[in-house]
Amino acid sequence: MAEEAVATPVGNGAADGKPKKKHKLSFPTAFTILFVITILAVIATWFIPAGAYSKVAYVADSGVFQITEPDGNVRTIEGTAEAFHSDGMEIDVNQFLNGAITKAISVPGTYTELESQPMGVADVFTSMVNGTINGVDIMVFILVLGGLIGVVNASGAFESGLVALTKKTKGREFALVFLVAALMVLGGTTCGLEEEAVAFYPILVPIFLALGYDSIVCVGAIFLAGSMGTTFSTINPFSVVIASNAAGVIWTEGIMWRVIGCVVGGIVVISYLYWYCKKVKANPEFSYTYEDREKFAKLYATHDPDSDNIPAFDWKRKVILVLFVMAFVIMVWGVVSQGWWFPQMAASFLTVAIICMFLCGLDEKTVTEAFINGASSLVGVSLIIGLARGVNLIMENGLISDTLLYWASNAVAGMSGPLFILMMMVMFFLLGFIVPSSSGLAVLAMPILAPLADTVGIDRSIVVSAYNWGQYAMLYLAPTGLVMATLTMLDMKYSHWVKFVLPMVGFLFVFGGALLVIQVMVGA
Repeated sequence: MAEEAVATPVGNGAADGKPKKKHKLSFPTAFTILFVITILAVIATWFIPAGAYSKVAYVADSGVFQITEPDGNVRTIEGTAEAFHSDGMEIDVNQFLNGAITKAISVPGTYTELESQPMGVADVFTSMVNGTINGVDIMVFILVLGGLIGVVNASGAFESGLVALTKKTKGREFALVFLVAALMVLGGTTCGLEEEAVAFYPILVPIFLALGYDSIVCVGAIFLAGSMGTTFSTINPFSVVIASNAAGVIWTEGIMWRVIGCVVGGIVVISYLYWYCKKVKANPEFSYTYEDREKFAKLYATHDPDSDNIPAFDWKRKVILVLFVMAFVIMVWGVVSQGWWFPQMAASFLTVAIICMFLCGLDEKTVTEAFINGASSLVGVSLIIGLARGVNLIMENGLISDTLLYWASNAVAGMSGPLFILMMMVMFFLLGFIVPSSSGLAVLAMPILAPLADTVGIDRSIVVSAYNWGQYAMLYLAPTGLVMATLTMLDMKYSHWVKFVLPMVGFLFVFGGALLVIQVMVGA
């Protein structure tokens, strides 16, 4: 699965007259990495004991709480505070009743060892298929996005628009990078703009390339900046709000510290991008992805702005570009205010694609093929998302996810305040690999780990911060998260990304850890 080694003749040849071959090691593709991780997850189910916590969920339609015991038995209790608390659960019942918590959450003190459920060879492949099925919503969204890109590209709107933009921004290239990164930090801290951000690459990548930057600048300004904002979530409902609810605290507790973190984190990530952009502009060979520059430019079809083959930027192409940009504005509006998710976002993109088909003036066969070719170009990205979810299915079906959480809770219990919170951040960092979902880890881990803060005399809201900063330090790197889908979309090597992002991971541990200790010391 890995790329073939490159053979290069060196010197004047060997004694037998044949040139020697120098083998260059290559980093495996995203598919190979996830395949290996899936195998390792299967092996782990043979050595890590099986176990589970009870899970409780509120069924709004019938007005009852549904409790799934570790052995799989399901029972229900009345949907009232009295019945809920009489069953021994300390979580604020109103968080369920008002819709703040919609997923099943773990019940503290209910961990039970179970009979081992080791996975087999067949599970490697079935998990990959089932993970793909589970991720069909985002996969359809990505395919429709690809189709829309294909139609807009066929119309010539991208080429003509990019040339016009390149001429107007000459000498002020970083201003656009700054604007995109700042908006992504803001989107991340307020609404957790992450998976939806894959939609921004097709419109922004050609622009960044036309401005003289490389593929890493594209990922840095979109994924890294958005992740930095999500790391220091202030009002993000998909991480800090749901985690606070599951921890039994009001989500506004500790918000001052999160705002401070977000401001500093935003400044640091934009400064880092400025440093890298300046280096690349001064010397293109400084680029971490310099070896792939020609392939990447060809992939996104960047053109010489002085070429005579660029189509005219007429009113039709201007309207098509406006519609293309508006599709993303509508998407953000729908997610933030209308509760949209991937099916609704895909439908809105499909609507815009059809309108652009009529506007572009091309025949029906040409625009249809453009849509199909655009969608097919993102099939690999879609499959990566499914394969990543397959890893999580292995650990869930093998009943080892809750065991790892149980071990984590025991490891930090009884420590002193500062050491406790730093270890908590490390635990969330490790758990972020196992559960690469902010809301998923919140409902799984916070009811178990947050109460441990009471035993060392610190506020539970600090644990919420440790969860945010620890998990996202991992999600910058985790192959089981969104990273692989992003790198596959841009045909970028994982090793290049790791080299670029490691300084930000180090910053997060140093700055985040210091901020956590300060909170503990001042009793916030």
